[in-house]
Parts: sequence; C-alpha cells; structure tokens
Amino acid sequence: MKASPTTTATVRPAGAHSFAGTRARRAILEITLVVAGVAALTASAWLSVPFYPVPLTMQTLAVLLVSGLLGPRLGVSAVAGYLSLGLLGAPVFHGGLGGLAIVAGPTGGYLLGFLPAALLMGWVAGRARGAKLRDLALLAAGALVAGAAIYAVGVPWLALFTGGSLGRAAAVGAAPFLLGDLLKTAVAIGAIRAGRSVLSHRGLLPF
Repeated sequence: MKASPTTTATVRPAGAHSFAGTRARRAILEITLVVAGVAALTASAWLSVPFYPVPLTMQTLAVLLVSGLLGPRLGVSAVAGYLSLGLLGAPVFHGGLGGLAIVAGPTGGYLLGFLPAALLMGWVAGRARGAKLRDLALLAAGALVAGAAIYAVGVPWLALFTGGSLGRAAAVGAAPFLLGDLLKTAVAIGAIRAGRSVLSHRGLLPF
C-alpha cells in the first residue's frame, strides 16, 4: 500500500494579514493626505494679487497649515510634490503658471524656501501637541521661524536677479509682507490646533 504524498502548507502568523492590511491602509491614508496638501498649496497659489517683484499669495499660510497638520515627513513630501508638478509645467504656481522658468526666475527662491519651512514647521508641530501655553508659544515660534526660512532663501535669490543688495531685495521682497505674515501666523496656529483635533478624533492624524 503506497503512502499518500504529504503536502506542506505555509503557515502564517495569525496577525500577518491584519498587519499587512493595516500597513496598506496607512499608506493609502498618507498618500491621500499628501495629495490633499498639494491641492491646498495649489489653491493658495491661485489666490494671488499681482505685486512686483513678488506677488501676494496665500502660500505661506498653506505651507504652515499643511506641514503643521501633516508633520515634517508628509509636509515636506506635499511641498516636494507641489514643486515637482510645477516644474513639469502644471499650472500650480501663482496666477496659474507653471514650468522651470518660474522656479528659475526671481521668485523661485521663495518656492524653494517652502521645503525647509515645511520641515521646520512640521518638526515643531510634532512637539507642540498639547493645549498648554507652552505648546501654543512653541507653535507660534515654529511658524515664525518657518516663515523666516522662506525669506532666508527667497531674498538672496531675488537679489541675484535684481542685481541689487540684500537690503534692497529685503525692502521689496520681504518688508511689505511682514504684517500680513504675522496675521497668517495667527490664523495658521488656530487652524492647526483645530484641524489637528478633528484629524485626531477621526484617527487620521499622521504623526
């Protein structure tokens, strides 16, 4: 009598499928949040007012909000995705413009400054999660430093194109926007705290 052949079954841990499903859902959530961040940055650029040499937009506010809600990793990913779309010619920059010429032009430094700004704001936001006065002050400081990072790249870049001094570039490319930036900072702090509460309640907070 022949012995019946034995088959070897692959035995997986009971939680393997659950773990894989959790990772997949997490990846989908993160991709969705990054896409939403790119959309927010694009919409903020379209809300622009012509102003020479740097147009007035809501992009600084959007960078603070996106990175403050998504954290440093996803916030930088959203900004990088936004800039990549613009470089490829998608109409995501101010006035519905796009292409390498915008990034390589006089205002390109401000756009590139979004990357360190998102990193700084996201990093600070991850350490100011509470409702105490200390957390509020830390969030405000992070927003101000992030805004300064945009100017730290944008103003010298502008000076190179205008052929003037850093002081002259700061006078036309930073000073007129400082009051508005303070208002944007206040709005960003309130919106980040409210938005983070909503995302946390729904289990969507990514950090």
